[in-house]
Formats: sequence, C-alpha cells, structure tokens
Amino acid sequence: MTVLEITISVLSFGLSFLFALGGVGSALVLIPTLTWLGIPLNMARPTSLFVNAVSMMGATYSNIREKRLDYRLGVPIIVSSIALAPIGAWVGCLIPTHLVLILFIGFLIFSGTMMIFFKSSKYADQYREDRPFWGPLMVGIVAGFVSGLLGVGGGGLISPLMIMQGFNPKKITTVTALAIPFSSLSAFVAYAVMGTVSWRLLLFAGMTAWAGGYLGTMVMQQRMRPATVKKFLGCILLLLAFRLIGQTI
Repeated sequence: MTVLEITISVLSFGLSFLFALGGVGSALVLIPTLTWLGIPLNMARPTSLFVNAVSMMGATYSNIREKRLDYRLGVPIIVSSIALAPIGAWVGCLIPTHLVLILFIGFLIFSGTMMIFFKSSKYADQYREDRPFWGPLMVGIVAGFVSGLLGVGGGGLISPLMIMQGFNPKKITTVTALAIPFSSLSAFVAYAVMGTVSWRLLLFAGMTAWAGGYLGTMVMQQRMRPATVKKFLGCILLLLAFRLIGQTI
C-alpha cells in the first residue's frame, strides 16, 4: 500500500463522513482533490463515482435499518438515472477535458449556492405525500446524465428539484441517498468498460468510503441539523470552485 493510496483512503473516509452529515455524496469535492494529488481527470471521475456509491450505500443501510426510506418515491429516479448515467459518461469521454472542467466548476457553483441559499421552508405549507411518476422520472434523467458526465452522484440536483415539487426534505434526503448509488454505479460501469478505472485504488477508497458514509449518516440523524451542515458544505464547494477557476484561467 503506497503513500498515495493511504492518503486517498483517509480522504475518502473523511470526505464521505463529512458530506454524509449533509445527506449528500462526496464526489463533488473528491474529484478536484484527486486531481490535485496527480490523478488524471478521466481516472478521478470513476473513482469518485465508486466512492460516492459506496458511501451512500452506507447511508442507505442506516436509513433502511431505521425505517426512514420511502422506496416507491425513489423508483422513478433510480430507473431513469441508471439509463442516462452511462450516456453522460460516454459524452464526458468524447468532449475535451478542459470543457468538462468548466462544466464541473459550474456545477460546483450551482450546488454550493443551492446548499447555502435554497430555503426548503418556503415549500413547507403542505408537504406532498403522493408518489408521482413523471416528476421524479425527469429528475432522474437530469441527475443521471450529469452524474455520468461529470463523475458526481447527482444528489445536488435531486434534492432541490424534488423539494421544489413539494416533498418533505427529510424524506428526500433518504431518497437521494438511495438513488445516488444506482446512478453512480451505472456511470462507473460505463467508465470501466472504456478502461479508465484503477481497481487497486478503488479497493482502498471504497472500503473507507462505506465506513465514512455510514458513520456520517448515523451522526446526522442523531446529533446534527442537516440544514446547518449543508450551508457549511456549500461554502466548501464554492471555495473549491474559485480555486479551480484560478487554476483554469
């Protein structure tokens, strides 16, 4: 086990734990972190997708055990994101790396801004309890494509888009944690077929990511206010975006 693998394992655990406190995956911050460590972007994207999937599996296991998960609401998101994530991954390998980086910076800014300023309370007059098909399906299409294209889990899109449709944020947090592994693994398989995966790297990163995601979700549900944590995480994403802008220009 090399120093680089140990470093990535520690970062995978820490970032998965931290972002699970806000109910989201860590791929958004893991991708730039890996590139700064010298990992090529085409290898960083599938690694981050795998870490995202495994960490959110830990979160979903906790949600299932505590009976917090609404499966039926998540099915349309899962089905459509599985279908679109490989297409996004394929497109991501066709377009220039510089353009992917610009799109990634834009997504960082969008996700960070939503975490800081999006107020779910204004949709709280009467939370929906139905389980529609088309609205979540369209959310899954968008989130799946972006997940594959940029190497992120899509949680930064699923949560606000579902809350805008009138669903309870606490319920959506668990649905997002369920959907992310499916879209992430679907995109990951596409990258693996295209030959951009380091399997040894995934072995160490994946194990620590699962532990981090599971523990982070446990702490969030028992001791933390997710809204407060998300504002802090949003600030981190914006700082990363500005640093990437400085490196790209």
